[in-house]
Amino acid sequence: MALGRGATMVAALAVALMCSAVAASELKVGYYAHSCPRAEEIIQEGFQKALKDDDGIGADLLRMHFHDCFVRGCEGSLLVDSTPNNKAEKDGEPNSTIEDEAFEVIDDVKESLEAACKQTVSCADILAFLARDSVHHYGGAYYEVPAGRKDGVISKAEDTKELPPPSFNLNQLTDLFVHKGLSRDDLVALSGAHTIGVAHCTAFSDRLYNFTGKLGVQDPTLDGAYAAELKGECPIGNKTNQVNMDPRSPLSFDTSYYQSLLANRGLFSSDQTLLTTSATKYLVAKFAGKPKFFKKKFAHSMLKMGKIGVITEGTVRTNCRVINY
Repeated sequence: MALGRGATMVAALAVALMCSAVAASELKVGYYAHSCPRAEEIIQEGFQKALKDDDGIGADLLRMHFHDCFVRGCEGSLLVDSTPNNKAEKDGEPNSTIEDEAFEVIDDVKESLEAACKQTVSCADILAFLARDSVHHYGGAYYEVPAGRKDGVISKAEDTKELPPPSFNLNQLTDLFVHKGLSRDDLVALSGAHTIGVAHCTAFSDRLYNFTGKLGVQDPTLDGAYAAELKGECPIGNKTNQVNMDPRSPLSFDTSYYQSLLANRGLFSSDQTLLTTSATKYLVAKFAGKPKFFKKKFAHSMLKMGKIGVITEGTVRTNCRVINY
Protein backbone atom coordinates (compact mmCIF):
# COMPACT_ATOMS: atom_id res chain seq x y z
CA MET A 1 0.00 0.00 0.00
CA ALA A 2 1.33 3.45 -0.91
CA LEU A 3 1.90 5.82 1.98
CA GLY A 4 0.03 9.11 2.03
CA ARG A 5 1.98 12.36 2.18
CA GLY A 6 1.58 12.71 5.95
CA ALA A 7 2.59 9.12 6.59
CA THR A 8 5.58 9.53 4.28
CA MET A 9 6.76 12.57 6.23
CA VAL A 10 6.39 10.73 9.54
CA ALA A 11 8.31 7.75 8.15
CA ALA A 12 11.07 10.02 6.85
CA LEU A 13 11.34 11.73 10.23
CA ALA A 14 11.51 8.36 11.99
CA VAL A 15 14.35 7.24 9.70
CA ALA A 16 16.21 10.53 10.20
CA LEU A 17 15.90 10.28 13.97
CA MET A 18 17.04 6.66 13.88
CA CYS A 19 20.14 7.54 11.84
CA SER A 20 20.87 10.45 14.17
CA ALA A 21 20.51 8.16 17.20
CA VAL A 22 22.96 5.68 15.71
CA ALA A 23 25.52 8.44 15.10
CA ALA A 24 24.91 9.93 18.55
CA SER A 25 25.60 6.55 20.15
CA GLU A 26 29.12 6.73 18.72
CA LEU A 27 29.92 9.87 20.71
CA LYS A 28 31.86 9.19 23.89
CA VAL A 29 33.28 10.95 26.90
CA GLY A 30 37.08 11.14 26.69
CA TYR A 31 37.02 10.90 22.89
CA TYR A 32 40.23 12.94 22.61
CA ALA A 33 42.08 11.22 25.47
CA HIS A 34 44.68 9.77 23.12
CA SER A 35 44.45 11.87 19.94
CA CYS A 36 44.55 15.25 21.75
CA PRO A 37 44.86 14.76 25.52
CA ARG A 38 44.78 18.49 26.38
CA ALA A 39 41.82 19.33 24.13
CA GLU A 40 39.33 20.21 26.87
CA GLU A 41 42.00 22.02 28.86
CA ILE A 42 42.96 24.13 25.83
CA ILE A 43 39.30 24.99 25.23
CA GLN A 44 38.83 25.96 28.88
CA GLU A 45 41.93 28.16 28.75
CA GLY A 46 40.60 29.95 25.70
CA PHE A 47 37.25 30.49 27.40
CA GLN A 48 38.86 31.91 30.55
CA LYS A 49 40.91 34.30 28.41
CA ALA A 50 37.77 35.48 26.61
CA LEU A 51 35.99 36.13 29.92
CA LYS A 52 38.65 38.66 30.86
CA ASP A 53 37.59 40.79 27.90
CA ASP A 54 33.84 40.18 28.25
CA ASP A 55 32.36 38.52 31.32
CA GLY A 56 29.11 37.87 29.45
CA ILE A 57 30.64 36.09 26.43
CA GLY A 58 29.52 32.69 27.70
CA ALA A 59 25.87 33.55 27.04
CA ASP A 60 26.66 34.00 23.34
CA LEU A 61 28.64 30.77 23.25
CA LEU A 62 25.77 28.84 24.82
CA ARG A 63 23.32 30.39 22.36
CA MET A 64 25.62 29.48 19.46
CA HIS A 65 25.57 25.81 20.42
CA PHE A 66 21.76 25.86 20.50
CA HIS A 67 21.54 27.66 17.14
CA ASP A 68 24.05 25.27 15.60
CA CYS A 69 22.26 22.14 16.79
CA PHE A 70 18.80 23.25 15.69
CA VAL A 71 19.96 23.90 12.11
CA ARG A 72 21.23 20.78 10.31
CA GLY A 73 22.31 19.30 13.66
CA CYS A 74 25.33 19.83 15.92
CA GLU A 75 27.93 19.96 13.15
CA GLY A 76 29.45 23.42 13.31
CA SER A 77 27.72 24.90 10.26
CA LEU A 78 26.89 28.08 12.21
CA LEU A 79 30.58 28.99 12.24
CA VAL A 80 31.10 29.05 8.46
CA ASP A 81 31.61 32.42 6.76
CA SER A 82 29.50 33.51 3.82
CA THR A 83 31.09 33.61 0.37
CA PRO A 84 30.16 35.55 -2.78
CA ASN A 85 28.18 32.48 -3.88
CA ASN A 86 26.62 31.48 -0.56
CA LYS A 87 25.00 33.31 2.35
CA ALA A 88 25.86 31.17 5.37
CA GLU A 89 23.92 30.49 8.59
CA LYS A 90 25.73 33.10 10.66
CA ASP A 91 24.28 35.77 8.36
CA GLY A 92 20.72 34.51 8.70
CA GLU A 93 18.42 36.91 10.56
CA PRO A 94 18.18 34.87 13.82
CA ASN A 95 21.98 34.93 14.13
CA SER A 96 22.47 38.61 13.33
CA THR A 97 22.70 39.58 17.01
CA ILE A 98 25.45 37.10 17.93
CA GLU A 99 28.50 39.19 18.74
CA ASP A 100 31.51 38.95 16.41
CA GLU A 101 33.66 38.48 19.50
CA ALA A 102 32.00 35.12 20.15
CA PHE A 103 33.07 33.82 16.75
CA GLU A 104 36.57 35.15 17.46
CA VAL A 105 36.68 33.05 20.63
CA ILE A 106 36.13 29.98 18.44
CA ASP A 107 38.89 31.15 16.09
CA ASP A 108 41.39 31.56 18.95
CA VAL A 109 40.54 28.20 20.52
CA LYS A 110 40.73 26.44 17.16
CA GLU A 111 44.12 27.99 16.42
CA SER A 112 45.46 26.70 19.75
CA LEU A 113 44.02 23.23 19.12
CA GLU A 114 45.49 23.08 15.63
CA ALA A 115 48.90 23.93 17.05
CA ALA A 116 48.59 21.10 19.56
CA CYS A 117 46.76 18.47 17.48
CA LYS A 118 46.37 19.23 13.80
CA GLN A 119 42.91 18.60 12.27
CA THR A 120 41.76 16.52 15.23
CA VAL A 121 39.20 18.45 17.31
CA SER A 122 36.08 19.40 15.36
CA CYS A 123 34.48 22.82 15.44
CA ALA A 124 31.21 21.15 16.44
CA ASP A 125 32.87 19.63 19.51
CA ILE A 126 34.48 22.96 20.39
CA LEU A 127 31.00 24.52 20.53
CA ALA A 128 29.69 21.70 22.72
CA PHE A 129 32.58 22.01 25.19
CA LEU A 130 32.36 25.81 25.31
CA ALA A 131 28.62 25.65 25.98
CA ARG A 132 29.25 23.30 28.92
CA ASP A 133 32.05 25.49 30.26
CA SER A 134 29.80 28.56 29.97
CA VAL A 135 26.97 26.94 31.91
CA HIS A 136 29.35 25.81 34.65
CA HIS A 137 31.14 29.16 34.85
CA TYR A 138 27.91 31.03 35.64
CA GLY A 139 26.85 28.52 38.28
CA GLY A 140 25.17 25.68 36.40
CA ALA A 141 26.00 22.01 36.77
CA TYR A 142 29.18 20.59 35.30
CA TYR A 143 28.53 17.66 32.97
CA GLU A 144 30.77 15.41 30.90
CA VAL A 145 30.44 16.07 27.16
CA PRO A 146 30.54 13.06 24.83
CA ALA A 147 32.57 14.03 21.77
CA GLY A 148 33.40 12.73 18.33
CA ARG A 149 31.29 15.04 16.19
CA LYS A 150 32.53 15.85 12.71
CA ASP A 151 31.96 19.11 10.88
CA GLY A 152 29.26 19.71 8.29
CA VAL A 153 29.94 20.83 4.74
CA ILE A 154 26.76 22.86 4.13
CA SER A 155 25.82 26.20 5.68
CA LYS A 156 22.89 28.22 4.32
CA ALA A 157 21.21 31.26 5.83
CA GLU A 158 17.82 30.07 4.61
CA ASP A 159 18.04 27.06 6.94
CA THR A 160 17.89 29.33 10.00
CA LYS A 161 14.11 29.27 9.62
CA GLU A 162 14.43 26.13 11.78
CA LEU A 163 15.18 28.37 14.76
CA PRO A 164 12.18 29.32 16.95
CA PRO A 165 11.36 33.05 16.98
CA PRO A 166 10.57 34.75 20.32
CA SER A 167 6.92 35.03 19.25
CA PHE A 168 6.25 31.25 19.15
CA ASN A 169 3.55 29.81 21.39
CA LEU A 170 3.83 26.61 23.39
CA ASN A 171 2.37 24.33 20.73
CA GLN A 172 4.68 25.72 18.05
CA LEU A 173 7.70 25.35 20.30
CA THR A 174 6.71 21.83 21.33
CA ASP A 175 6.26 20.73 17.72
CA LEU A 176 9.70 22.06 16.83
CA PHE A 177 11.41 20.42 19.80
CA VAL A 178 9.70 17.07 19.19
CA HIS A 179 10.78 17.26 15.56
CA LYS A 180 14.35 17.53 16.86
CA GLY A 181 13.93 14.52 19.16
CA LEU A 182 13.41 16.58 22.32
CA SER A 183 10.45 16.61 24.72
CA ARG A 184 8.28 19.38 26.15
CA ASP A 185 10.15 18.95 29.45
CA ASP A 186 13.40 19.57 27.55
CA LEU A 187 11.83 22.74 26.13
CA VAL A 188 11.00 24.06 29.61
CA ALA A 189 14.46 23.16 30.92
CA LEU A 190 16.44 24.57 28.00
CA SER A 191 14.43 27.80 28.10
CA GLY A 192 16.22 28.33 31.40
CA ALA A 193 19.28 29.36 29.38
CA HIS A 194 17.57 32.76 29.28
CA THR A 195 18.74 33.24 32.86
CA ILE A 196 21.94 34.68 31.34
CA GLY A 197 22.58 37.01 28.44
CA VAL A 198 20.94 39.98 26.75
CA ALA A 199 18.31 40.57 24.10
CA HIS A 200 17.80 43.35 21.57
CA CYS A 201 14.66 45.45 21.95
CA THR A 202 13.47 44.35 18.52
CA ALA A 203 13.00 40.78 19.81
CA PHE A 204 10.15 41.75 22.13
CA SER A 205 9.02 45.29 21.20
CA ASP A 206 5.74 43.98 19.74
CA ARG A 207 4.73 42.92 23.26
CA LEU A 208 5.14 46.53 24.37
CA TYR A 209 3.74 48.52 21.48
CA ASN A 210 2.04 46.39 18.84
CA PHE A 211 0.78 43.17 20.39
CA THR A 212 -2.36 42.71 18.29
CA GLY A 213 -1.03 44.37 15.18
CA LYS A 214 -2.48 47.70 16.28
CA LEU A 215 -0.04 50.36 17.43
CA GLY A 216 -0.25 51.12 21.13
CA VAL A 217 -1.54 47.73 22.29
CA GLN A 218 0.48 45.99 25.03
CA ASP A 219 0.54 42.27 25.80
CA PRO A 220 -1.97 41.91 28.68
CA THR A 221 -0.04 38.96 30.15
CA LEU A 222 3.02 41.14 30.78
CA ASP A 223 3.40 42.56 34.28
CA GLY A 224 2.64 46.28 34.11
CA ALA A 225 5.60 47.48 36.16
CA TYR A 226 7.98 45.31 34.12
CA ALA A 227 6.47 46.59 30.88
CA ALA A 228 7.09 50.16 32.03
CA GLU A 229 10.73 49.31 32.80
CA LEU A 230 11.17 47.77 29.36
CA LYS A 231 9.60 50.78 27.65
CA GLY A 232 12.09 52.98 29.44
CA GLU A 233 14.98 50.93 28.08
CA CYS A 234 13.40 50.34 24.68
CA PRO A 235 11.65 53.45 23.34
CA ILE A 236 9.29 52.79 20.46
CA GLY A 237 11.20 52.17 17.23
CA ASN A 238 14.56 51.56 18.92
CA LYS A 239 16.59 48.90 17.11
CA THR A 240 19.92 49.07 18.92
CA ASN A 241 19.36 48.92 22.69
CA GLN A 242 19.72 45.72 24.68
CA VAL A 243 18.29 44.52 27.99
CA ASN A 244 19.24 41.70 30.33
CA MET A 245 17.01 38.69 29.78
CA ASP A 246 17.05 38.00 33.51
CA PRO A 247 17.51 41.44 35.13
CA ARG A 248 17.54 40.02 38.67
CA SER A 249 20.78 38.09 38.07
CA PRO A 250 21.99 38.46 34.46
CA LEU A 251 25.28 36.61 34.95
CA SER A 252 24.14 33.89 37.34
CA PHE A 253 22.86 30.52 36.17
CA ASP A 254 20.07 30.30 38.71
CA THR A 255 16.29 29.89 38.86
CA SER A 256 15.25 33.56 38.89
CA TYR A 257 14.20 33.20 35.24
CA TYR A 258 11.45 30.80 36.32
CA GLN A 259 10.54 32.94 39.31
CA SER A 260 10.08 35.84 36.91
CA LEU A 261 7.82 33.77 34.66
CA LEU A 262 5.55 33.03 37.61
CA ALA A 263 5.33 36.80 38.20
CA ASN A 264 4.43 37.42 34.51
CA ARG A 265 7.83 38.98 33.92
CA GLY A 266 9.04 36.75 31.09
CA LEU A 267 10.79 38.82 28.42
CA PHE A 268 9.64 36.97 25.31
CA SER A 269 6.26 35.59 24.37
CA SER A 270 8.08 32.28 23.98
CA ASP A 271 9.06 32.53 27.66
CA GLN A 272 5.67 33.46 29.09
CA THR A 273 3.94 30.79 27.00
CA LEU A 274 5.48 28.15 29.27
CA LEU A 275 2.70 28.89 31.74
CA THR A 276 -0.16 28.09 29.36
CA THR A 277 -0.66 24.46 30.39
CA SER A 278 -0.89 23.03 33.88
CA ALA A 279 1.93 20.55 33.16
CA THR A 280 4.43 23.14 31.95
CA LYS A 281 3.42 25.62 34.66
CA TYR A 282 4.00 22.90 37.25
CA LEU A 283 7.50 22.27 35.89
CA VAL A 284 8.27 26.02 35.82
CA ALA A 285 7.24 26.24 39.48
CA LYS A 286 9.29 23.17 40.36
CA PHE A 287 12.38 24.59 38.67
CA ALA A 288 11.79 27.96 40.38
CA GLY A 289 11.85 26.36 43.81
CA LYS A 290 14.42 23.62 43.32
CA PRO A 291 17.72 24.99 41.91
CA LYS A 292 19.59 21.68 42.08
CA PHE A 293 16.77 19.88 40.28
CA PHE A 294 16.73 22.54 37.53
CA LYS A 295 20.49 22.45 37.01
CA LYS A 296 20.51 18.66 36.82
CA LYS A 297 17.63 18.62 34.34
CA PHE A 298 19.21 21.41 32.27
CA ALA A 299 22.45 19.44 31.96
CA HIS A 300 20.48 16.32 30.95
CA SER A 301 18.60 18.26 28.26
CA MET A 302 21.81 19.86 27.00
CA LEU A 303 23.31 16.42 26.51
CA LYS A 304 20.24 15.37 24.52
CA MET A 305 20.36 18.53 22.42
CA GLY A 306 24.07 18.03 21.77
CA LYS A 307 23.25 14.79 19.94
CA ILE A 308 20.84 16.29 17.40
CA GLY A 309 21.85 15.39 13.85
CA VAL A 310 25.48 14.66 14.71
CA ILE A 311 27.93 13.47 12.08
CA THR A 312 30.54 10.96 13.24
CA GLU A 313 32.00 10.15 9.83
CA GLY A 314 33.45 13.02 7.87
CA THR A 315 35.75 16.01 8.09
CA VAL A 316 37.33 18.16 10.78
CA ARG A 317 37.82 21.75 9.67
CA THR A 318 41.23 23.30 10.15
CA ASN A 319 39.54 26.72 10.15
CA CYS A 320 36.01 26.82 11.57
CA ARG A 321 35.07 29.59 9.15
CA VAL A 322 35.94 27.62 6.02
CA ILE A 323 34.61 24.29 4.78
CA ASN A 324 37.29 21.77 3.85
CA TYR A 325 37.06 20.53 0.26
